[in-house]
Amino acid sequence: MILEVAEGIQYQTSDEQIAYSITTTNWASTPGSPAAVAYDEVDNSVVTSTVFPVNSPSVNGDVITLSLLRALTKRHTYRIEVQFTSGGNTWECYFRVSCPI
Repeated sequence: MILEVAEGIQYQTSDEQIAYSITTTNWASTPGSPAAVAYDEVDNSVVTSTVFPVNSPSVNGDVITLSLLRALTKRHTYRIEVQFTSGGNTWECYFRVSCPI
């Protein structure tokens, strides 16, 4: 099983605020209890409270929409891990966001 989303690395500037969405059908249907954690890969630190100050992912069908990702640091890459439940199982996937400028 591949945990990284098919879309690969995303690019976002330090001034942008983007609400990313993940379709869970590659893993499971009818996701529940979504949660997101953000890591700065430059120093492997947890930065969830900085880049997701309002961390409340929502679900509509098989799509999880994350809160706005913001306040990224220039020339850093972030790993966003998304965990959810479905059918009594806990699933996890991730994607990377690069902040070039």
